[in-house]
Amino acid sequence: MARELFVDSSAWITLADEADQYHDTAREAYSDLLRGYQRLVTTNLVVAETHITLRRGLGSQAALAFLESIEGSIRIEKVYSTPQLEKAAAALLRQYRDHDFSLTDAVTFALMSEREISQAFAFEHHFITAGISLVP
Repeated sequence: MARELFVDSSAWITLADEADQYHDTAREAYSDLLRGYQRLVTTNLVVAETHITLRRGLGSQAALAFLESIEGSIRIEKVYSTPQLEKAAAALLRQYRDHDFSLTDAVTFALMSEREISQAFAFEHHFITAGISLVP
């Protein structure tokens, strides 16, 4: 299988928000990731989560630019949530009930497990809790 990296909403948001404390780090890392991985993977749930966060925080232009960048990239694969992924996600939510994982997080972890993706471009502690390595 191609070398894949999951990209979380926390990374997409950090890339878009120049005021974010990790923006410069994220921009530098993103260029390297595009060269170092054959495919960047995200989900429709992450895209929706990112869109609304950008819309509320940076306005509709930033939110639309994000959507266009996802749709226009041949290097980014947007995976749609399925009943099977959601069933696995529900099991993860039960397993980690003492953590504040969202359904989006759990679907992400289920997808990463299914596709054997061990790293995520993210700025969120939930990935570490789930045993996933963060990049950068």
